[in-house]
Amino acid sequence: MKTVLITGISRGIGKALAQKFLSEGCFVIGTSTSGSSNLNDKNLITLQLDLSSSESIKVCAEKVKALNKPIDILINNAGIFLPQKYDSTFEVGPIRQVMEVNLFGTIDFTERIVSQLAQGSHVINISSRQGSMSHPISGQSHVGLKISKAALNMFTRILSYQLKDKATVSSVHPGAVKSGGTMAPPDADMEPEEAARYIYDLAISKPETGQFWFKGKKFPW
Repeated sequence: MKTVLITGISRGIGKALAQKFLSEGCFVIGTSTSGSSNLNDKNLITLQLDLSSSESIKVCAEKVKALNKPIDILINNAGIFLPQKYDSTFEVGPIRQVMEVNLFGTIDFTERIVSQLAQGSHVINISSRQGSMSHPISGQSHVGLKISKAALNMFTRILSYQLKDKATVSSVHPGAVKSGGTMAPPDADMEPEEAARYIYDLAISKPETGQFWFKGKKFPW
Protein backbone atom coordinates (compact mmCIF):
# COMPACT_ATOMS: atom_id res chain seq x y z
CA MET A 1 0.00 0.00 0.00
CA LYS A 2 1.46 3.32 -1.08
CA THR A 3 1.52 6.20 1.40
CA VAL A 4 0.56 9.58 -0.03
CA LEU A 5 0.93 12.93 1.75
CA ILE A 6 -1.32 15.69 0.37
CA THR A 7 -1.49 19.22 1.78
CA GLY A 8 -4.79 21.10 1.68
CA ILE A 9 -7.44 18.35 1.41
CA SER A 10 -10.43 20.25 2.82
CA ARG A 11 -11.82 21.15 -0.61
CA GLY A 12 -11.14 21.50 -4.33
CA ILE A 13 -8.24 19.69 -5.96
CA GLY A 14 -6.79 18.51 -2.64
CA LYS A 15 -10.04 16.85 -1.60
CA ALA A 16 -10.47 15.26 -5.03
CA LEU A 17 -6.87 13.99 -4.91
CA ALA A 18 -7.40 12.44 -1.47
CA GLN A 19 -10.55 10.71 -2.68
CA LYS A 20 -8.79 9.42 -5.81
CA PHE A 21 -5.80 7.97 -3.97
CA LEU A 22 -8.06 6.41 -1.32
CA SER A 23 -10.17 4.80 -4.05
CA GLU A 24 -6.97 3.30 -5.49
CA GLY A 25 -6.11 1.64 -2.16
CA CYS A 26 -3.53 4.12 -0.88
CA PHE A 27 -3.00 5.33 2.68
CA VAL A 28 -3.44 9.10 2.68
CA ILE A 29 -2.00 11.59 5.14
CA GLY A 30 -3.86 14.83 4.50
CA THR A 31 -3.51 18.28 5.98
CA SER A 32 -5.84 21.22 6.44
CA THR A 33 -5.56 24.50 8.33
CA SER A 34 -8.23 23.29 10.78
CA GLY A 35 -6.80 19.79 11.16
CA SER A 36 -10.03 18.19 9.95
CA SER A 37 -11.85 17.35 6.73
CA ASN A 38 -15.24 15.99 5.76
CA LEU A 39 -13.64 12.85 4.35
CA ASN A 40 -14.01 9.66 6.34
CA ASP A 41 -11.92 6.60 5.51
CA LYS A 42 -9.98 4.06 7.57
CA ASN A 43 -6.92 4.75 5.40
CA LEU A 44 -6.99 8.52 5.94
CA ILE A 45 -5.48 10.64 8.69
CA THR A 46 -5.82 14.43 8.68
CA LEU A 47 -3.28 16.67 10.40
CA GLN A 48 -3.35 20.39 11.13
CA LEU A 49 -1.01 22.48 8.96
CA ASP A 50 -0.85 26.23 8.51
CA LEU A 51 1.86 26.97 5.98
CA SER A 52 2.09 30.57 7.16
CA SER A 53 3.25 29.38 10.60
CA SER A 54 6.74 27.95 11.09
CA GLU A 55 5.61 26.34 14.36
CA SER A 56 2.65 24.64 12.69
CA ILE A 57 4.95 23.35 9.93
CA LYS A 58 7.39 21.96 12.48
CA VAL A 59 4.68 20.23 14.54
CA CYS A 60 2.97 18.74 11.48
CA ALA A 61 6.25 17.39 10.09
CA GLU A 62 7.02 15.80 13.45
CA LYS A 63 3.59 14.12 13.49
CA VAL A 64 4.18 12.78 9.98
CA LYS A 65 7.52 11.34 11.07
CA ALA A 66 5.90 9.79 14.16
CA LEU A 67 3.60 7.76 11.89
CA ASN A 68 6.74 5.94 10.70
CA LYS A 69 5.41 5.52 7.17
CA PRO A 70 7.81 6.16 4.29
CA ILE A 71 6.17 8.65 1.92
CA ASP A 72 5.81 7.35 -1.64
CA ILE A 73 4.11 10.47 -3.01
CA LEU A 74 4.16 14.01 -1.61
CA ILE A 75 1.75 16.48 -3.21
CA ASN A 76 2.24 20.10 -2.18
CA ASN A 77 -1.25 21.28 -3.04
CA ALA A 78 -2.14 23.84 -0.35
CA GLY A 79 -2.00 27.45 -1.47
CA ILE A 80 -3.73 30.82 -1.27
CA PHE A 81 -4.66 33.61 -3.66
CA LEU A 82 -5.25 37.22 -2.64
CA PRO A 83 -6.78 39.31 -5.47
CA GLN A 84 -4.71 42.35 -6.41
CA LYS A 85 -4.96 44.15 -9.73
CA TYR A 86 -1.96 45.47 -11.65
CA ASP A 87 -1.41 49.20 -11.52
CA SER A 88 1.52 51.59 -11.56
CA THR A 89 2.09 50.42 -7.97
CA PHE A 90 0.73 47.60 -5.80
CA GLU A 91 0.80 46.67 -2.15
CA VAL A 92 3.63 44.41 -1.06
CA GLY A 93 1.67 43.11 1.95
CA PRO A 94 -0.67 40.75 0.06
CA ILE A 95 2.21 39.48 -2.08
CA ARG A 96 4.21 38.74 1.07
CA GLN A 97 1.26 36.78 2.51
CA VAL A 98 0.89 34.68 -0.63
CA MET A 99 4.63 34.02 -0.82
CA GLU A 100 4.66 32.89 2.81
CA VAL A 101 2.18 30.10 2.08
CA ASN A 102 2.73 29.21 -1.58
CA LEU A 103 6.53 29.32 -1.47
CA PHE A 104 8.29 29.68 1.88
CA GLY A 105 5.92 27.46 3.85
CA THR A 106 5.89 24.86 1.10
CA ILE A 107 9.70 24.80 0.95
CA ASP A 108 9.97 24.58 4.74
CA PHE A 109 7.48 21.71 4.98
CA THR A 110 9.03 19.82 2.07
CA GLU A 111 12.54 20.06 3.47
CA ARG A 112 11.30 18.70 6.81
CA ILE A 113 9.66 15.75 5.03
CA VAL A 114 12.58 14.86 2.72
CA SER A 115 14.01 12.37 5.22
CA GLN A 116 10.68 10.50 5.17
CA LEU A 117 10.55 10.10 1.39
CA ALA A 118 10.83 6.54 0.18
CA GLN A 119 13.43 5.58 -2.41
CA GLY A 120 11.86 6.12 -5.83
CA SER A 121 9.22 8.49 -4.46
CA HIS A 122 7.58 11.37 -6.33
CA VAL A 123 7.20 14.97 -5.14
CA ILE A 124 4.58 17.03 -6.96
CA ASN A 125 4.26 20.78 -6.54
CA ILE A 126 0.89 22.11 -7.66
CA SER A 127 1.81 25.17 -9.67
CA SER A 128 -0.20 27.18 -12.21
CA ARG A 129 -0.02 28.49 -15.74
CA GLN A 130 0.12 31.87 -13.96
CA GLY A 131 3.66 30.94 -12.91
CA SER A 132 4.78 30.31 -16.48
CA MET A 133 6.99 32.96 -18.08
CA SER A 134 5.21 32.06 -21.34
CA HIS A 135 1.75 32.91 -19.99
CA PRO A 136 0.50 36.32 -21.14
CA ILE A 137 0.42 39.22 -18.70
CA SER A 138 -2.92 41.00 -18.38
CA GLY A 139 -4.68 43.26 -15.90
CA GLN A 140 -6.02 40.30 -13.95
CA SER A 141 -5.53 40.14 -10.19
CA HIS A 142 -2.80 37.52 -10.09
CA VAL A 143 0.26 39.42 -8.86
CA GLY A 144 1.15 37.32 -5.82
CA LEU A 145 0.01 34.08 -7.45
CA LYS A 146 2.18 34.64 -10.53
CA ILE A 147 5.29 35.50 -8.52
CA SER A 148 4.85 32.68 -6.00
CA LYS A 149 4.17 29.98 -8.59
CA ALA A 150 7.06 31.07 -10.82
CA ALA A 151 9.33 30.78 -7.78
CA LEU A 152 7.76 27.41 -6.88
CA ASN A 153 8.66 26.17 -10.36
CA MET A 154 12.30 27.07 -9.72
CA PHE A 155 12.11 25.26 -6.39
CA THR A 156 10.96 22.20 -8.35
CA ARG A 157 14.06 22.41 -10.53
CA ILE A 158 16.39 22.85 -7.55
CA LEU A 159 14.71 20.08 -5.54
CA SER A 160 14.93 17.71 -8.51
CA TYR A 161 18.70 18.17 -8.44
CA GLN A 162 18.84 17.78 -4.66
CA LEU A 163 16.84 14.53 -4.80
CA LYS A 164 18.12 13.20 -8.13
CA ASP A 165 19.20 9.89 -6.58
CA LYS A 166 16.08 9.46 -4.46
CA ALA A 167 12.92 10.95 -5.98
CA THR A 168 11.23 12.40 -9.05
CA VAL A 169 10.14 16.02 -8.63
CA SER A 170 7.48 17.65 -10.80
CA SER A 171 5.55 20.88 -11.13
CA VAL A 172 1.96 20.57 -12.36
CA HIS A 173 -0.48 23.06 -13.83
CA PRO A 174 -3.77 21.45 -12.75
CA GLY A 175 -5.91 23.34 -15.26
CA ALA A 176 -8.58 26.02 -14.83
CA VAL A 177 -10.35 24.21 -12.01
CA LYS A 178 -13.72 24.95 -10.41
CA SER A 179 -12.22 24.74 -6.93
CA GLY A 180 -15.07 26.52 -5.18
CA GLY A 181 -12.86 29.21 -3.65
CA THR A 182 -10.86 32.30 -4.54
CA MET A 183 -8.25 30.16 -6.31
CA ALA A 184 -10.77 29.34 -9.07
CA PRO A 185 -10.03 31.39 -12.23
CA PRO A 186 -12.90 33.17 -14.05
CA ASP A 187 -12.52 30.79 -17.02
CA ALA A 188 -12.62 27.63 -14.88
CA ASP A 189 -13.89 24.77 -17.01
CA MET A 190 -12.54 21.67 -15.23
CA GLU A 191 -13.99 19.83 -12.26
CA PRO A 192 -11.56 19.00 -9.42
CA GLU A 193 -12.07 15.28 -10.05
CA GLU A 194 -10.83 15.60 -13.64
CA ALA A 195 -7.74 17.51 -12.55
CA ALA A 196 -7.13 14.92 -9.83
CA ARG A 197 -7.16 12.08 -12.39
CA TYR A 198 -4.44 13.74 -14.47
CA ILE A 199 -2.33 14.47 -11.39
CA TYR A 200 -2.82 10.91 -10.11
CA ASP A 201 -1.66 9.44 -13.43
CA LEU A 202 1.47 11.59 -13.32
CA ALA A 203 2.10 10.82 -9.64
CA ILE A 204 2.18 7.05 -10.12
CA SER A 205 4.37 7.27 -13.23
CA LYS A 206 8.10 7.94 -13.53
CA PRO A 207 8.36 11.00 -15.75
CA GLU A 208 11.50 13.01 -16.39
CA THR A 209 12.36 14.78 -13.16
CA GLY A 210 12.39 18.55 -12.78
CA GLN A 211 9.71 19.25 -15.40
CA PHE A 212 6.44 21.21 -15.62
CA TRP A 213 3.36 19.19 -16.67
CA PHE A 214 -0.24 19.64 -17.75
CA LYS A 215 -2.47 16.66 -18.64
CA GLY A 216 0.58 14.42 -18.91
CA LYS A 217 2.45 16.65 -21.35
CA LYS A 218 5.25 19.12 -20.72
CA PHE A 219 4.03 22.65 -20.11
CA PRO A 220 6.14 25.69 -21.07
CA TRP A 221 8.07 27.31 -18.22
